[in-house]
Amino acid sequence: MSKLLRGLVAGYGAKKAGGCGCFGIIVCIILWMVLGNFRIFQ
Repeated sequence: MSKLLRGLVAGYGAKKAGGCGCFGIIVCIILWMVLGNFRIFQ
């Protein structure tokens, strides 16, 4: 459940920051890793 919640937050942040396309995917991956490193939603 925590990975799903972390994915939703990363996707929402990517949509707000970069919109759609390649840049949005990159932002989503970066947010996923940052949230995992700081043990947010784990």
